[in-house]
Amino acid sequence: MKAIGYTQTGPATVLTAQDVDMPQPGARDLVVAVKGISVNPVDVKLRAARAPDGFGRLGFDAAGVVAAVGPEVSNYKIGDEVYYAGDVTRPGSNAEFHAVDERIVGRKPASLDFTDAAGLPLTSITAWEMLFDSFRLAEGGGSGQSLLVIGGAGGVGSILIQLAKRLTGLTVIATASRPETQAWVRLMGADHVIDHRNDLAAQLRDLGQVPAYVAALTATDQHWPAIVELIAPRGHVALIDDPQELDIAAAKPKALTLSWEFMFTRSMFGSDMEAQRDLLNRVSTMLDKGELLSTVTERADALTVETLAAAHLQQESGRVIGKQVLPGLSG
Repeated sequence: MKAIGYTQTGPATVLTAQDVDMPQPGARDLVVAVKGISVNPVDVKLRAARAPDGFGRLGFDAAGVVAAVGPEVSNYKIGDEVYYAGDVTRPGSNAEFHAVDERIVGRKPASLDFTDAAGLPLTSITAWEMLFDSFRLAEGGGSGQSLLVIGGAGGVGSILIQLAKRLTGLTVIATASRPETQAWVRLMGADHVIDHRNDLAAQLRDLGQVPAYVAALTATDQHWPAIVELIAPRGHVALIDDPQELDIAAAKPKALTLSWEFMFTRSMFGSDMEAQRDLLNRVSTMLDKGELLSTVTERADALTVETLAAAHLQQESGRVIGKQVLPGLSG
């Protein structure tokens, strides 16, 4: 089968196409004919920094049709339409066929085609786990409190705003600096929008908001002093990026909680993996009911080395709004 990957770390130009062996399903695996993928920051990070063992295949988000099942699969059958975010320890979805554990796979939203559906899994899992695992909010909880989403126009921020507004009582404040990103986060449902290029604490004081929760989705090290200043005592900060240095001692006077959200943790350690299947099914239902909006803003006509490299370059620009998607190699 055809796949796109890399044989050495480097810029987007290292991406190349190769013929590789068809995946064979493990006991709990599905083999999926991949009909849609999306690109995430993790693809760019790994391509630039993780040396492959031979031919490295990236791609985590995918949507497609089940083509084969392992002997212990119980939730899916051949022909089912699915979507998922994959496992960072296994070969990725930038291939015609892809093996994935059924426990982290959800039912594809019927209201979206495969390409658009592929834009939702990784960011939905990240946002859901941040709200309900990291912050430990209960559905319907958070009334009278607020959440600050730093980097609200990105893929995670776009779905996090929506889930917080639909499933909690939180007031949601999102940061965005350009007119187009400010308009986007308002469309996603943000109650207030502030500019992360300016004084965050001062803007929140003007709004009369003291967030109990902060979702730090980008440049956490740069925003950290402001976060410590603006957050409520005993507040909770959850982050997804990789700050090289963070003065966590500054969080002690307010007795803050700090946690990382990493959506691959469950698949890496085999920990409560079915939770991701269940939340993806909930998101799928919400999309089909019109309770959530697709976060896709950029859609390629075909998946080639060239279009995938262009999508990687867009990710590196730091200016992507929502999600980028491409058709899968299975068509």
